[in-house]
Amino acid sequence: MYLGFDIGGTFVKYAWMERSGRQVEQGKFPTPYDSAEYLVEKMVEVYHQTPEEIKGIAISCPGTIDIDTGMVYYGGALTYLHEKNIAQMLSESCGLPVSIENDGKCAALAERWQGSVKDYRHSIVLTFGTGVGGGIIIDGKLHRGANLEAGEQSYVMETFNHETNHAEFVGPACSASDMVNEIAKLKGLDENDGIGAFEYINAKDPEALEVFNHFCKNVAIQILNLQYIIDPDVFAIGGGISIQPAFLQGINEAIELIKRENPHHMARPKIVTCHFNSSANLYGALYHYLLQHESIE
Repeated sequence: MYLGFDIGGTFVKYAWMERSGRQVEQGKFPTPYDSAEYLVEKMVEVYHQTPEEIKGIAISCPGTIDIDTGMVYYGGALTYLHEKNIAQMLSESCGLPVSIENDGKCAALAERWQGSVKDYRHSIVLTFGTGVGGGIIIDGKLHRGANLEAGEQSYVMETFNHETNHAEFVGPACSASDMVNEIAKLKGLDENDGIGAFEYINAKDPEALEVFNHFCKNVAIQILNLQYIIDPDVFAIGGGISIQPAFLQGINEAIELIKRENPHHMARPKIVTCHFNSSANLYGALYHYLLQHESIE
């Protein structure tokens, strides 16, 4: 038995999991915004609720993660995580080995282990939310890069203004949250009402479709670029938006439009949806723990 934590911007999800990945029991608590010490204190409280003996603890965390030392850099919205080693802090409090990995990379590891890309040697997993996360799998292994930044698609420049030296980045351009909120504003919906936004998209509302199609083109451009840079066997698309069939259809239609209007040779990416949704980071965190501490393949 293992204990997994998924540290998110709103909640910290946790689950007791068997080695196979099966979740025996799960829960969540509001993400603290006080300090890293208080976050670890809350995680230790969960550990003491453990129904039976566990072998180790696996963490999915925002930020740039040094998996060898356990150090977190930046930490996304949780700025107090910068240069904090919560893996070591938790290990010392619980007396157990602890692993930690970036949340986007955990999602990619989950798909590599038991998800949509498990049967492919080379794949790219992209998760769409506020920005774009995910990971790159090469020869069946997660590629982290020399500075642990591989797969951080949000920070890729989409355009660059040579007069102002100002760059536009993929994170905002391919933000599912921004797309939903733009439609919500046009249609008088509540902020972050993804269900309502897709009701308008699926009903072929002209205003909603214009916003959605522009978003899908931005995603398609990046997938085509990545196809030529990495040349993966497959892309897996994740995040809450991926449960909407219109999203995958919209990406494929945008790729065909781009190819049709730019008739020189262009790749034909294979795109599927991720197998895991809200539990992906917990599965990926456990797989990372097993790779790091039990040397499974």
